[in-house]
Amino acid sequence: MDTRALRNPYPDYDGSPASTQALFDSQGKLTSEFAQRLSSKISELLAVMENGLKSADPRDCTAYTGWAGIALLYLHLHNIFKEDSFLQRALEHVSRSLKCLTRRHDVTFLCGDAGPLAVAAVVYSRLQWGQETDECINRLLQYHQTVVKGSGGLPDELLYGRVGYLYSLIFINQQLGQDRIPLQYIQQVSEAVLASGEHLSRKFRVQNQSPLMYEFYQEQYVGAAHGLAGIYYFLMQPGFVSVVEQVHKLVKPSVDHVCSLKFPSGNYPACIGDDRDLLVHWCHGSPGVIYMLLQAYKAFGVPQYLEDALQCGEVVWWWGLLKKGYGLCHGAAGNAYAFLALYRQTQDPKHLYRACMFADWCMNYGKHGCRTPDTPFSLFEGMAGTIYFLADLLQPMRARFPAFEV
Repeated sequence: MDTRALRNPYPDYDGSPASTQALFDSQGKLTSEFAQRLSSKISELLAVMENGLKSADPRDCTAYTGWAGIALLYLHLHNIFKEDSFLQRALEHVSRSLKCLTRRHDVTFLCGDAGPLAVAAVVYSRLQWGQETDECINRLLQYHQTVVKGSGGLPDELLYGRVGYLYSLIFINQQLGQDRIPLQYIQQVSEAVLASGEHLSRKFRVQNQSPLMYEFYQEQYVGAAHGLAGIYYFLMQPGFVSVVEQVHKLVKPSVDHVCSLKFPSGNYPACIGDDRDLLVHWCHGSPGVIYMLLQAYKAFGVPQYLEDALQCGEVVWWWGLLKKGYGLCHGAAGNAYAFLALYRQTQDPKHLYRACMFADWCMNYGKHGCRTPDTPFSLFEGMAGTIYFLADLLQPMRARFPAFEV
C-alpha cells in the first residue's frame, strides 16, 4: 500500500476538543470559518473546472467521466446552496449529455445511458417540467425487462451491470420521492441479481463458502465498483429483496466470505485469489468494502461487521492519500467518504475530523505531485468529484458517496 500512497502529514484525532474546535462543534456543525474556506475553494475549483471542460470529450455522455457527471455535480450544488444558477448549469450539461447517449444499450447510472436519463429527470422535475420528467423516467424504465432478463450477458456489478441500473431507479426515488419508481421494479432487479449470484456460485462450486458469487471479465472482484462488496451493499438495503429470509440465507454468508478475505492490515484484495495488499481505493479495497460492512451491521446487528468497518477506516487514514490524486473512484475525495459513513454510524468526532483533514488535502489541489487523471475535470476521475465531496462536507450527516450510496 505504501507504494501507492503519500505519507499522511496530519496529526490524528487525539480526543481533545482542541483538536476539532477550528473545524466543528460538539454537535458536528462546521465552524463558520471552516465552512467559508470550503465554500471559497468550491468556487475557485469550479472556475478551473469549467475552463478545463472546454477541451473535454464532447461525445462522452456518462456520469463517470462525461457530461452527466458534471450535471450531477451542479444538481448537488443546487441542492446545497439553493442557487438557481447551479440548476441552470445542470440543465445545460445534462442537455449536452442527452444529445450523445451511447445508444449501445449500456444500462448503468455511471457508464451508460441510464445515468443521463435519471439526472435529466431530476433536473426537469426541479424546473417543474413535468412532461419532460415523465418522458425521461419512461425511457429509463424501457431498459427494465432487458436488465431483469440479462440479455447479452449483462454482468451484475455497479459500473456496467444490473446494480448500476438499479442505482438509477434508487436515485429517482431519493430525489423525487420514494414511490416515484414502484418498489416492484427495484425488487425484480434485485432478485435477478440474486438468481445470477446463485447460478455462478454453483458454477464455481463455492455454495458452501459463499451462496452468491459474481464475476466481471472472468475475475471475481471484491470491491465496490466491479465486485461483491458493491453488489451485497444493495442487496442488504431494506425492502430491495422482497423475501427477507433470502437476505439472511444467501447474502449474509456471502458477506462473511468477503470478510474472510481481509488482509492482516485490514485491507481487502482487488480479486479473489489476489494476495497483493496494494489498493486503497473506493473501487478496490477498504474504502469501498466499508459500505458493505456498515450495511451488514445495520441489517444483521453483528458487532464484528462494525469492528471490521472501523479497521477499514484505519487503513484509509494511513494509506488513503493517493498518488493517483484527489478524485472519487481512486483518490483522496472518494476515500474521505469512508470517514463520513463511519461518522454517521458512530457519531465519533474522530471520523469527522479525519474527513476534514482529507478535505484540507483536497483544498491544496495539485500541490502534492499527484498523477493527472485521464479525464482531469470529470466527476469520478477528476476535479468535479473533489468539488462534490467538499460541498458534501458542509452537511456531514447528509453526505453520501455519489452514484453509489443509498
